[in-house]
Amino acid sequence: MCLAVALVGCQSVADTQAASPAPAAAQSSESASSGSASGTAADSAARPDAAAEDKVTPQARAGFDTWVADFRRQAASEGIDQATLAEAFDHATYQPRVIELDRSQPEFTRQVWSYLDSAVSDQRVANGRARLDAHRALAERIEQRYGVPGSIVVAIWGVESNYGSNFGSFETIDALSTLGYEGRRQAFARGELMAALKILQNGDIDRDHMRGSWAGAMGHTQFIPSSFLAYAVDGDGDGRRDIWGSIPDVMASTANYLAKSGWQRGQPWGAEVSLPAGFDYAQTELSVRHSSQAWAAQGVARVGGGALPDFAEASVIAPAGAEGPAFLVGPNFRVIMRYNASTSYALAVATLADRIAGRPGIQGQWPRSEPALSRTQVREMQQALNARGFDVGTPDGRIGPNTRAGLRAYQRSIGVTPDGYPTQALIQRLEAL
Repeated sequence: MCLAVALVGCQSVADTQAASPAPAAAQSSESASSGSASGTAADSAARPDAAAEDKVTPQARAGFDTWVADFRRQAASEGIDQATLAEAFDHATYQPRVIELDRSQPEFTRQVWSYLDSAVSDQRVANGRARLDAHRALAERIEQRYGVPGSIVVAIWGVESNYGSNFGSFETIDALSTLGYEGRRQAFARGELMAALKILQNGDIDRDHMRGSWAGAMGHTQFIPSSFLAYAVDGDGDGRRDIWGSIPDVMASTANYLAKSGWQRGQPWGAEVSLPAGFDYAQTELSVRHSSQAWAAQGVARVGGGALPDFAEASVIAPAGAEGPAFLVGPNFRVIMRYNASTSYALAVATLADRIAGRPGIQGQWPRSEPALSRTQVREMQQALNARGFDVGTPDGRIGPNTRAGLRAYQRSIGVTPDGYPTQALIQRLEAL
């Protein structure tokens, strides 16, 4: 699949941190950071900086031009015709802003509730309901064909680009050429650039209108080029796959992506649950799966009453530890994570879809008094845990399964609820030893 980034060391999978906000993105206050069907940080709507382009050194420009010429020859050898290569590269421009964004990494991560506040704001819910109402017949046809509810498709549209108001203005060819030349993941960018050339050659879009994020994600629901080639469909019957201007194409392509990723027709994503006293929080990992009946036997109950969703394999997650809400999530939640490998992202899509469909949002209270931790603080906590025999692997400043396991072991040793959720007070106590 398209998710290409596997975080290593202490994190291995970015499964509980909120998706990072777009670095220096020209976002509206309504916009939350987005993920994409790409595994990249495809969330910036920042415009290319013309002033910065004027400051590119002659050496950098010459190096970029040489790289483009080499890539152009390679693309020709792989079947890209000369007309497409001319369209793509005759006026290719190095984008220093793309490299800035590629190399930037915010020091502070967003708390999950902060991310959800913007991703599932009342305004976004209202706008989502309006979009679904406006495209109700289309959504029903798509659900009949692909099995994916319109509320889920519209929620992804809302989280990814605020319903098309913020899908980025970087020219995809220029962005991917720049990343292929000197980005952090050059091989990945080169592969996506080749895929973008095939899109141009197929006639789905022209170069000037192939726009999106600095990372190469495109259109209303942020497909990278390889995802476009694999999953985009012609939803309006005009012979083109247009995820920039055709809402039928956007919605059908998004539903097709989810369906091909394993979406189970008629199943919910999950439900908010309450956990019994003494619950073993070591089980709150996506890798731990039991049937809904087995979870119920442990005392896991649906918030608001009623039966748990009937899953053969479900996980319990507690994104803010014992002090925050908990959720029972099934296969479709994991399918949403194929779009973006973050539980915060999937929770945003799932709860936004619920609210768009008229169902209640999250009922539990988040521990809003807890300040966000910086990556430096997390890295120092990981170093302290390792030094005290609670192995978390190589310190990397990210919270993942290994770090949570080590933190739970430390919490058990001091007699506090071992939920694996780091707080500043807990870090101060650890570092004072």
